[in-house]
Amino acid sequence: MRRTCSEICADRYMLVEPSVERGPKSVRIITSNWIFDALEDLGTEGIAAVIESGNATGPGMQPRAIVTAEATFLSSEERRALRDHGHAELYCQKLDAGGTRIFALFSGETRHGINAAALARAHMACCYALNQFFTATGSRASRDPLSERERECLAWVSQGKTTDEVAVILGVSSNTVNSYVAHAIQKFGASNRAMAIATAIRSGII
Repeated sequence: MRRTCSEICADRYMLVEPSVERGPKSVRIITSNWIFDALEDLGTEGIAAVIESGNATGPGMQPRAIVTAEATFLSSEERRALRDHGHAELYCQKLDAGGTRIFALFSGETRHGINAAALARAHMACCYALNQFFTATGSRASRDPLSERERECLAWVSQGKTTDEVAVILGVSSNTVNSYVAHAIQKFGASNRAMAIATAIRSGII
């Protein structure tokens, strides 16, 4: 995803799946390089609003730029959250992977910074990667949705380590640790760290 993001001149990416079983306006983040504060400030309802806005495009369709400042389907707080965290413009693409509807969000810090003409290739690359992943795992849903780093961070936090302590242990920044934990919270559909940790322990993931 990082390479695809770079090829279309986008700054951030997110692969997200609607999560009907968790209720309306719920999503499951598959992978993302958004920072923790951006995810927390926008929230799952904001992400759901983007993918349900009617601006998502499928294969062969003309990409539609979502200009954050003009996105009336978002609340003023959600627009401010995107703007403040460097998401001035977004593109939302509908992916079909093994019969599952996934959405790819690509965003840029400035308007017209993303190469819209290259989005068709990015669309194919995302679909191919997702299909390979689902084929390799043998099913659409993985029992353990967390990446290795997300699992490590959550495990250390569950043992009472602070964000700064986990950062030192793993050799990354505190903000990176927060991002991994935020992704874990989103993937579990939890409302906070404690709920995510409880779910992970109950599922035998940590």
